[in-house]
Amino acid sequence: MSTQTSAEQATEKPIPPRKLALDFRQYGILAALVAIIVLFQVLTGGRLLMPGNVNNLIQQNSYVLILAIGMVMVIIAGHIDLSVGSVVAMVGAVAALAINDWHLPWWLAVLVALLAGALVGAWQGFWVAYVEIPAFIVTLAGMLLFRGLTLIFLHGGTIGGLPSEFVAIGAGWLPSWLGTVGKTDVLTIVLGVIACVALAVLQVGARSGRRALDLPVEGAASFWGKIAVAVVAILAVCWQLANYSGTPIILIILAVLIVAYSFLLNRSVFGRHVYAMGGNLFAAVMSGVKTRRVNFALFVNIGMLAALAGVVSTSRAGSAVASAGQNYELDAIAAVFIGGAAVQGGVGTVTGAVIGGLVMGVLNMGLSILSVDAAWQMAIKGLVLLLAVAFDLTNKRRGGR
Repeated sequence: MSTQTSAEQATEKPIPPRKLALDFRQYGILAALVAIIVLFQVLTGGRLLMPGNVNNLIQQNSYVLILAIGMVMVIIAGHIDLSVGSVVAMVGAVAALAINDWHLPWWLAVLVALLAGALVGAWQGFWVAYVEIPAFIVTLAGMLLFRGLTLIFLHGGTIGGLPSEFVAIGAGWLPSWLGTVGKTDVLTIVLGVIACVALAVLQVGARSGRRALDLPVEGAASFWGKIAVAVVAILAVCWQLANYSGTPIILIILAVLIVAYSFLLNRSVFGRHVYAMGGNLFAAVMSGVKTRRVNFALFVNIGMLAALAGVVSTSRAGSAVASAGQNYELDAIAAVFIGGAAVQGGVGTVTGAVIGGLVMGVLNMGLSILSVDAAWQMAIKGLVLLLAVAFDLTNKRRGGR
């Protein structure tokens, strides 16, 4: 018996290092985000994390984060969507026309815009799923088609004069329903505390569930350290926002999307089918996955999210312009790959895509504060994308060995 116990202990010794390696690969891009924030905070003399800049970071990059949530699902399934930037511009034009020319209420115009995005997704999903044309070709054609329709709808011009309620979607804040203490918005602090408690409860519940099923769990030090860092980050952001103008409306929208799509990918049959298709399409088909339906649903979904990004972008700008959405698809794709998604599909998370989007956003803001030329900003972002993907691949290879 003692011999068996010694053998078991010997076989269990290598387990902790494997857990640490797994954690390092999982949180490496988050550590990179923290490092970039600290670097620019030093280089800008503390200006990066001023309350106004934190607010602008959220509002200015909201469209990238929304698109990245949809793009990561498409990329996990082994596809790509090059049309989302053009869809953003076209849907923004549709929303502005619905308000100014069709005289619809702003909320009904938003619903019309989302419906237009769903129809766009259904159009592209049909060609990809049922005609089996590669998504790269279909969405490349869509990029040209929807950009052309934008120019037709706007006659090459601009539609402005949008109502304040619509503009508030991308550039407004929640009212101070709980009042203020000095200049600090109490509601923002309360929402931050609620978010921290919810995060801790969900993480502990998920950990307990894995233990009940005898599945491997993250080390205690890493687990609680991760929660502590997340709580500090959430409260710090909320403190800065509370001392500016309060909680941006778009932040609430983003939070709902992140939670909903994280649940969809990680806890639903549809999410498992998406991962299965990206990991091994033949095996997914043999196991009964309705791949055509999943592909069609994926493009309808990203069409609606692109429409939402179009509403947010148009509302923040206060007008619909023909040049809107330029290079948005590249920003979203870069965010997904920086966030750890695999080029060949089958790997990726919503949280990772959001972190990747924040990396791009912090880079943009930090370089802008430092007055770096726009050409150099593009070059630096391209280099960061290349290094981030190389870093992720290197860590995965080390973990495999």
